[in-house]
Amino acid sequence: MKLSKLIGQRIKETPKDAQSASHIFLIRGGYIRPLSTGIYTLLPLAKRIVTKIENIIREEMNMIEGQEISMPVVNPAEIWEESGRYQSVDQTLLKFKDRNSKDMVLAMTHEEAVCHMARTEITSYKQMPSMVYQIQTKYRDEARARAGLIRVREFTMKDAYSFHDSDDCLAAYYEKAHQAYENIFRRIGMKEVLSIESDAGMIGGSVSHEFMAISEIGEDTIIASPCRKYLANREIATSSYNLKNESPLAIEKVETPNTESIEDVAKLLGVETSETCKAVLYQSNDIDELIFVVIRGDIEVNEVKVKNHLKIHTLFPAEDDKIKECGAVPGYASPMGVNFENVKLLVDKTVKGSSNLVTGANEAGYHLKNFNFDRDCGDVGEVVDVATVRAGDPCPVTGAPLEEIRGIEVGNIFQLGTKYSEAMNVKYLDKNGKSQTAIMGCYGIGVGRALASVCEQSNDKWGPVWPLAIAPYQLHIIGLNMKKSEAVREKADELYSELTKAGIEVIYDDRDAKAGFAFNDADLIGVPYRVVVSPKTLDQDSVEFKTRDGSIKEMIAADSAVDYLKKLITEKLSEI
Repeated sequence: MKLSKLIGQRIKETPKDAQSASHIFLIRGGYIRPLSTGIYTLLPLAKRIVTKIENIIREEMNMIEGQEISMPVVNPAEIWEESGRYQSVDQTLLKFKDRNSKDMVLAMTHEEAVCHMARTEITSYKQMPSMVYQIQTKYRDEARARAGLIRVREFTMKDAYSFHDSDDCLAAYYEKAHQAYENIFRRIGMKEVLSIESDAGMIGGSVSHEFMAISEIGEDTIIASPCRKYLANREIATSSYNLKNESPLAIEKVETPNTESIEDVAKLLGVETSETCKAVLYQSNDIDELIFVVIRGDIEVNEVKVKNHLKIHTLFPAEDDKIKECGAVPGYASPMGVNFENVKLLVDKTVKGSSNLVTGANEAGYHLKNFNFDRDCGDVGEVVDVATVRAGDPCPVTGAPLEEIRGIEVGNIFQLGTKYSEAMNVKYLDKNGKSQTAIMGCYGIGVGRALASVCEQSNDKWGPVWPLAIAPYQLHIIGLNMKKSEAVREKADELYSELTKAGIEVIYDDRDAKAGFAFNDADLIGVPYRVVVSPKTLDQDSVEFKTRDGSIKEMIAADSAVDYLKKLITEKLSEI
């Protein structure tokens, strides 16, 4: 491709709304252009990268016996009603009516569509395990699109769905898919990707992992041990807290005027916040009961854990009148003396395992010292882990202080079980001829987000530094002073022609631009290898060769440049 013909202009100025490196460079480099908020046109440079990522994904999916299909973006609402998600998914699911007033949706994921297909096409245990995948457009009506391709409304995603006749079959295939994902992210050139335990969220299932590209702009917080033996999303992370364990002392009621926070109470009574216990009360649109959470005072409630445990979708602070109905006092609540008839009591392990805590007295202006849950409340409630883990908390595996790392979710895999197949009647005949419900797994990768994440991890102050495997072109040729030097143009044209014939992907700056302008454009395009032809280099019967990352800069003989470059690029590609 000659640069003079390339669609996609380079831009000198940083876009006002762009803050992340990938957003800035993909706009400035002529890779993407916004059509609307969170909706982008991919220009030729970006499209070439996306195609290479998709081909790597296809190769790895085919290696684990995946079969590629294509499912419609537009789905009838009735299949989403079958699964129960038509009403339960929030406004990110775009709903509309067709010309016949039939309810339709733009699919944001394809569990429903694949189950509809599997009902007629995967009918025997002899076909299992089987997996189908697609690379397809999807739409989520995101409330806050951000960071260019990192969080968008319309996007391309690889989603795969597997079908199994046993949990063991699913578990074994899940491991193969996990390895395939590690292969994909390594091959496309991501520098650091962590596989972490995660919350299944809207998709559901019993076991799930997220693949996180480490980046400061990531929206997700990863909780990790320094040695990385423990990795988990903050939404499900646990800790082996050091708990106060003493012989129970007599309970004591103390006056605590004007104490509006745990910190105020602890300071007044001369104790650490870790020696207190607090009640956090919620309501939900999904259940009628008051949700009464008891947790150590220095730890925040992890609301995702609460929702997952109770299998609810909504959670919000309880109204004072609702709190008072059970006998608790807002601001001074504790489980002591409460009527739990219409209450879901969740007791965090930090309270169950601690002794002699300070807690509310269910009386304004008063607290209780030496509260011990087992002694003072008896056998009520459910003991669960609903704690939000923080940096510095003890690792549950090693005991070392945990760290917080930011990451971009670039892929996820789920052991769905029968959540969708049961609801949508996906049956098969087992070896005894009996009808059984298929067990499912699902596996997703955001293609555009993967492109942006590579850019976030591989860039410098001048632009992206693309890995060879997915770079839009493999070699960038720049000819300088071509109007004044016919020899330069002839040599640059010759290199372009010969290398292109040899199968090397070349972008050729044929514009005779000034050196600084040409080099700035080359940096924004980010091709890994660069050759400069100029009167100065030809005076030495050479051309200048350099890598985009600056690791190599040398003169190579002009006559042997084609063979040298072909051999180099071919060898490097074989190593990927």
